Amino acid sequence: MKLKLPEGNFKAYLFDCDGTIADSMPLHYVAWRNVLGQWGCEFDEEIFYAWGGMPVSEIISTLNQRHGLAMPVEEVAKRKEEAYYAALPHLRAVPEVLEHIEDQFGQIPFAVVSGSTRDSVVASLESLKILDRFDTLVCAGDYAKSKPDPEPFLMAAQRLGVAPESCLVFEDTEMGIQAATAAGMASVKVPPPWERVSIA
Repeated sequence: MKLKLPEGNFKAYLFDCDGTIADSMPLHYVAWRNVLGQWGCEFDEEIFYAWGGMPVSEIISTLNQRHGLAMPVEEVAKRKEEAYYAALPHLRAVPEVLEHIEDQFGQIPFAVVSGSTRDSVVASLESLKILDRFDTLVCAGDYAKSKPDPEPFLMAAQRLGVAPESCLVFEDTEMGIQAATAAGMASVKVPPPWERVSIA
């Protein structure tokens, strides 16, 4: 399948990373399940996808509240990231998005806007050998309010020196689309893995 882009003369592309550029959500979910299982914490797959774009520490804190647990946030986050890094050799790009990256690379600036840590984003992009395509990375820790707040996308536009209304956002989650809309940006929704027909 091909991604249908909205009409417009866009001067920058802003990409979410996990589930948008990198087909990493299944790998992240396995990492979460393995680590959270050590604390007897359930994490439903549907909720996992609905929370896409939420920073790791926020996910752990929210799960603690929901389940009445006291998981150590930093320790769980560290173990989860390590479990994800171990799975990186299996990481693939989302072909429908990669096509647009290759098509416009060098024509307009690109940014990655992610709820993941900078280390995680860099590791994913390096594994896919496309880190050099991006002019800036806006990751967890760079902003005060995460998606669906527009702050991360507005920060990326500012760094690229492009007006928000001239940016096109590629996102796989409803939270991300809401953040793009709140930032005054056009967006294109990347379908989840089970809706995409593999081109491979």
